[in-house]
Amino acid sequence: MDVVSDAISTVRIGRPSSNRVRVGGSWSTRLAPYDGAGFHVVLAGSCRLIGADGTTLALTSGDAVLLPRGAGHVLADAEAGLAAAQRAVPFEQLAERDILGRPGQGEVELLCGKYRLDHSRAHPLLAELPELVHLPNRVGRHPELRAAIDLLGREASGRRPGSGVAVPSLLDLLLVYLIRAWLTEGSTGAWPAVLDDEVAAAAVRALHADPAARWTTDLLAAEVGVSRATLARRFTALVGRPPMAYLTWWRLALAAARLRDTPDPLAAIARRVGYGTPYAFSHAFQREFGTTPGRYRAAAQPPP
Repeated sequence: MDVVSDAISTVRIGRPSSNRVRVGGSWSTRLAPYDGAGFHVVLAGSCRLIGADGTTLALTSGDAVLLPRGAGHVLADAEAGLAAAQRAVPFEQLAERDILGRPGQGEVELLCGKYRLDHSRAHPLLAELPELVHLPNRVGRHPELRAAIDLLGREASGRRPGSGVAVPSLLDLLLVYLIRAWLTEGSTGAWPAVLDDEVAAAAVRALHADPAARWTTDLLAAEVGVSRATLARRFTALVGRPPMAYLTWWRLALAAARLRDTPDPLAAIARRVGYGTPYAFSHAFQREFGTTPGRYRAAAQPPP
């Protein structure tokens, strides 16, 4: 099983959205904090991103930026200084007007979008992503990411037949490729190391492939082909919790996603994630997350 795909699927809510905008001259726009993840792709030209703490990042054609926790920030023309944050207009105004300033003067074309994510039960792989992931356009690096960006640039105008289906699918691919690129960029987090370790990665894949199985540390060690002691030591050191503790958390994270996204009864969800009775499932869920499955489901439903 693909751990990255599993991690994304348990937190993703609804469909992603995007705007393609073209701006020129002197401009700045503010994007408010968002309960999800945001992204920007520079399709042409260059601009500047100013974080809430005042840090600035120069962006040029082909660059991609992911803000995994939806941090607020400002986008501005390439020559802008920190004062641009004071005169920034809301992004909605920028998207509606499409062009600011005189066309052709320092013009930049951007694809900006959002993913709705439930951060409350985020997989630790996603939780350790930095506030901002910048993936500059480097020739020959991350060809899948570059291809997705090229396709999105062609489809995002919304004028081509089928673009209403193509764009959300490509945006989902973009999120996978952005996270995959981060994992291979020499990141120092724990999970790049987990997925790079032969023993820990094999164990995590086995647990994700069949979370409802009657796993024990001995059975998992046999599946991976190492001793119980070796598995326990390496898994715990890299993942931060023993194999069976991780399995319990993952089962309940999967259950939370099904409570949020499906009308399935508790008994069916309990069986699907490896609990023999709804009572055992409810007890484990409340111990892990501090609320009952029924209350969690009620709180997760959108208002009418």
